[in-house]
Amino acid sequence: METSQILEQAERDEIKFISLQFADLLGVIKEVVVPKGRLNEILTSGAWFDGSSIEGFARIQESDLFLKPDISTYAVVPWLTENGKTARFICDIYRPDGTPFEDDPRQILKKTLSEAESLGYSFNTGPEPEFYLFKKDFTSKTVPVDQGGYFDLSSYDGYAIMKEIMTALKSFNINPETSHHEVGQGQYEIDFQYGPALQTADRVLTMKYVIKQIAQRHGLIATFMPKPIMNIAGSGMHVHQSLFKDETNLFFDGTDKYGMSALAKSFIAGQLKNIPAMCAVLCPTVNSYKRLVSGFEAPVYITWAGMNRSALIRIPRWFKENPKAARAELRCPDPTTNPYLAFALMLASGLDGIKNNLIPPEPVEENVYQLDTNRLNDKNIKLLPTSLLEALGEMEKNEMIKKTLGEHLFVKYLDIKKQEWDEFKTQVTAWESEKYLTAY
Repeated sequence: METSQILEQAERDEIKFISLQFADLLGVIKEVVVPKGRLNEILTSGAWFDGSSIEGFARIQESDLFLKPDISTYAVVPWLTENGKTARFICDIYRPDGTPFEDDPRQILKKTLSEAESLGYSFNTGPEPEFYLFKKDFTSKTVPVDQGGYFDLSSYDGYAIMKEIMTALKSFNINPETSHHEVGQGQYEIDFQYGPALQTADRVLTMKYVIKQIAQRHGLIATFMPKPIMNIAGSGMHVHQSLFKDETNLFFDGTDKYGMSALAKSFIAGQLKNIPAMCAVLCPTVNSYKRLVSGFEAPVYITWAGMNRSALIRIPRWFKENPKAARAELRCPDPTTNPYLAFALMLASGLDGIKNNLIPPEPVEENVYQLDTNRLNDKNIKLLPTSLLEALGEMEKNEMIKKTLGEHLFVKYLDIKKQEWDEFKTQVTAWESEKYLTAY
C-alpha cells in the first residue's frame, strides 16, 4: 500500500496508537509507541530513538537513530483495544543522514538478499518454530499446560489457546498452514507459508510476539528456550530453504536421485563448510547446546541426507507435480536465534558454496547416532560445536560471517556472547551440588 492508503486504512480501523517495532542484535522485539496523530509524519520522515540504549547498537556518541516503518507490515493488534486500537509496523533503522544503519539486523538481511539478487537469485525460507506453554506455578515455572505427546489431541486449555493464537496471527497477515502438538508435554509447533526470506523473518518475529502476549493474557508462560527441561524434547526451528529465479526453483533437478540440482548441492556444501561457525548465531545461547545432543532427533553430526532425520541438512519429499517445493531443510537452528541474522548467514554460506563450486560429501542415510567412532572417522563425519564457547571460537575465525555481519556488529556480537559465557561459567548448578557436595 501507499502512504495515503495506510492513512485511510488506519482511519477505517479506528486506530489511536502506533507500535513501531524492531529487533535488537539478539532478536528481542523492541517498540516505540506513538499517538496515531503522528502517523503521517512518521511514515514520511521516521521517528527518532536512542540507539545507544539497545543491545548491540550504537555507541553513546552515535546514539541518534530513527525508525522508518515498512508499510507492508501494517497490522491491527487484536488484543490492544483498551483506550483505543493499536496498529503495528516493523521498522528499518537509519542514521541521521538517512543512510541505513549498518548494524540493524533487518538491514543486514536485506543487504545479503541484494547480493543474491545481483547474482540472479531470490531466497525463500520456511521456518518451523517450536515452543512450550507452561502454567505459572509458585514452586516451578515448568509445569506444562497439558500431558500430550506428538500429534496428540491437545487438552482443552491447550486447544483453546492455540486457536486464539492462530486467529490472532491472521490479523498480522500470517496464514498458519498447520499446527500440532509436539513431542514434549505442553510443546507445540505452528507452521506458516513458505516465502521470501525477509517476509518470513518478519513473521518469525511477529509469531513469537503473538504467542508470548496471548499466553501471558491466559496466565501462562510461552517459552522458545531450546531445552527448558532436562531429558525432554528440545525446541528447534528447522528452516526449509531454496533459491528461485523468477518462478523457477533453482534447487530442482528431476534427473537427480534426491531431485536436487548441482547448484542446490553447492549451496548445501557451503552450509556444511560454515556451519560450525554459524552455530554461534543459529544456536546462540548456552542452553542451545543442551538441545544438540543424541536421542532427541536434534542434529549432532555435520551430514546431509534424504529422509534421515539424524542429518543436519535433510531433503524432504515433495509431490512430483510440484517441483517448486524442492528444498533443503537445515535442522540445527533454534527459535532463540535472531531470524534476520540467521537467514542472512544461511544465504551467505550457501552463496559461498555456489561461488566456489563446492561439492558436498556423500549423503549419509544411516542413523548417524548409531555409528561408532571408527565409522564416523572412516566417513569423515564431524561434530557440531558442543558448547556456545566452542561455536564462538569457530565464528571468530570465519571471514564469511565477518563480511556478512560487518566488522562492528561481528565484534559486538562476539563480545556480548563471550560475556554470556563468562557469566554462565561462574554459576554453581544444582547438578554440581548433588554430584559433589557430599562426595568430597
